[in-house]
Amino acid sequence: MEVKKTQTKAFSNLIASFVLIAFEIWAWLQTNAIKTAKNAAVQPSTFPRIMIIGMAVFTVILLIQSLIKLGSMKPDDPLAEKAETLNIFKDRGVLAALGVIALCALYVYFFKSLGYVVVSFFLCGIIMWIIGLRNPVKLILISLLVPLGMWLIFYKMLQVNIPMGWLQFLKDLVDKI
Repeated sequence: MEVKKTQTKAFSNLIASFVLIAFEIWAWLQTNAIKTAKNAAVQPSTFPRIMIIGMAVFTVILLIQSLIKLGSMKPDDPLAEKAETLNIFKDRGVLAALGVIALCALYVYFFKSLGYVVVSFFLCGIIMWIIGLRNPVKLILISLLVPLGMWLIFYKMLQVNIPMGWLQFLKDLVDKI
């Protein structure tokens, strides 16, 4: 039985690429609102824009591959198989992704008041739990040490002032060293 092209993995990849392109355009526009730093070679918007460009490159590749596959698809092609589901509410992976998006929105909301390290600790821990890391020692150490390390790199090496919220005393301590 031949599957309709609109029910294939290639078609779902095509739809996903259009959704991602729309997201990337939105994200790029959001970087325009980031304040610029005077006399700084690297602006606060530089890293997010590099990440958006990287995403866009892979999204365009996915879009082109999907268009080519849909045009020349053979029945034995793996992308010609029926997509598991196009209903996002039945796909656990999509639900997990939507949960992570909601977590990222909460991250942005609490970023300034709680500070980078605290909200990053919770975000890292929850995402690692979602993807299956259940070892509490690894989960806590990674969730704590990665944000602290990143904060040190951005604060000391790149001289980007990141909100510390509850952990302002760490910033004061590092300034004394």
